[in-house]
Amino acid sequence: MAAAEPAVAALPGGGGAGAGAPSGTVPVLFCFSVFARPATVPHGAGYELLIQKFLSLYGDQIDMHRKFVVQLFAEEWGQYVDLPKGFAVSERCKVRLVPLQIQLTTLGNLTPSSTVFFCCDMQERFRPAIKYFGDIISVGQRLLQGARILGIPVIVTEQYPKGLGSTVQEIDLTGVKLVLPKTKFSMVLPEVEAALAEIPGVRSVVLFGVETHVCIQQTALELVGRGIEVHIVADATSSRSMMDRMFALERLARTGIIVTTSEAVLLQLVADKDHPKFKEIQNLIKASAPESGLLSKV
Repeated sequence: MAAAEPAVAALPGGGGAGAGAPSGTVPVLFCFSVFARPATVPHGAGYELLIQKFLSLYGDQIDMHRKFVVQLFAEEWGQYVDLPKGFAVSERCKVRLVPLQIQLTTLGNLTPSSTVFFCCDMQERFRPAIKYFGDIISVGQRLLQGARILGIPVIVTEQYPKGLGSTVQEIDLTGVKLVLPKTKFSMVLPEVEAALAEIPGVRSVVLFGVETHVCIQQTALELVGRGIEVHIVADATSSRSMMDRMFALERLARTGIIVTTSEAVLLQLVADKDHPKFKEIQNLIKASAPESGLLSKV
């Protein structure tokens, strides 16, 4: 702990900082909701490392759209107190993560430097089965052209390509960061996570493809669980069943995921008619996206 901060109270019955822990680490009890899990952190760990440990222990239960406060158990008060400014772990202690009652509003701001496009399973064998597939192909191609113009990384997956074929020929994959085969429905694979880690400052994913209620939905939920804001492009996303598509989009919107359109995404990314790439983006959207049967089924 920093010298200017008050001493951290030890757990009742606890030993020294190294008792039962590897050299250079400190035992900490991490509490969240009704759970309490012991773990170790490096000596001198501060707020950020504690948050990372909470996410590793409870990530599947933490709603990333909420604000949290980390608190430390203080024996002199017999209760938890807010983590002191500049806190660093120096001895055995007990901390908890407390969600605040007010949920964060998802603003949905997009900037090219913090955005990645995900193109999900736009494959040949889906052509006869997916409703309005030709329409979402044309919109998907427009999005990928926009990504190339703005220098936005693109990650593409193909669901079991051995049986379902490769990405349709109309989709130009020139310059994409990654094209990856998969059998898992979600696009969030280890290779995708590694690719995201190579891109500094990623905050938002623009997601489109098929099927809305399966791969799109599962990808979106996993990304949100990792703290990434998701924008689903409604005019570039479909399913075999319009009922499945409709209820998936409704469910995702209630989760805080942003359901939007290709034109809204592209214009939000340039943000200003004086943007150096505005004319190129304007040329892409001069012809409106197809007003197909998707329009009345959102």
